[in-house]
Amino acid sequence: MEDLKVIYEDNHLLIVNKPGGLLVQGDKTGDESLLDQGKRYIKIKYGKPGDVFLGLPHRIDRVTSGLVILSRTSKCLTRMTDLFRNSAVKKTYVAAALFNKNIPVENTLTDYLLKNHEKNISRIITQNKLRKYPKAKEAKLSYKLLKKDGDIAMFEVKLFSGRPHQIRVQLANAGIPILGDLKYGSKRALGKYIALHARKLEFVHPVKAIPLILEADFPASFPWIKLKANQVHPNNIK
Repeated sequence: MEDLKVIYEDNHLLIVNKPGGLLVQGDKTGDESLLDQGKRYIKIKYGKPGDVFLGLPHRIDRVTSGLVILSRTSKCLTRMTDLFRNSAVKKTYVAAALFNKNIPVENTLTDYLLKNHEKNISRIITQNKLRKYPKAKEAKLSYKLLKKDGDIAMFEVKLFSGRPHQIRVQLANAGIPILGDLKYGSKRALGKYIALHARKLEFVHPVKAIPLILEADFPASFPWIKLKANQVHPNNIK
């Protein structure tokens, strides 16, 4: 029943490991989305008649792989959306890039980002130009080197805000363009995905009030295979 990789499921939530290249929600391309697959999964598995409700409290980019939370009821959707809005969900990503010996192996980045919706790209606005661009939003993350194999390095990234393309543009600006991300400076294409994976989510269940810690395996593709990413001890991802 589908290739949907379900990580957690109950009457309120459906949490899956999305492959890179798959839309989370349908757009003008008309391509099938994760939301389409999720609704079909619920309809078939539980014999649901008519339309299936499935809400999206958050999204990740099409080219990004990893954890996506889907809400099975409107009540859960409202509560889960509030958790994300109030930064009550801890988000850990892992990114792979060409190793750059000239950057710190661990750092916290704070920038101001402005999204160009027509071109679907974000850029950093420097402090001295913030008055000119009042819609720029503060973006903060931390990264640290997890491991290195030859010229490829794997970084843990923790998000403290949720801006469009935040990890991609902030890492690129810091000298760590993500492999495959041609939009933000990578010199190497990977096809329909980039080497950015939504690895871990931590939050309190919005209905059951129990703590959840969820992890998604890495794709069985380059560069994760080369880095043996799935063999990195979970204690390194905290």
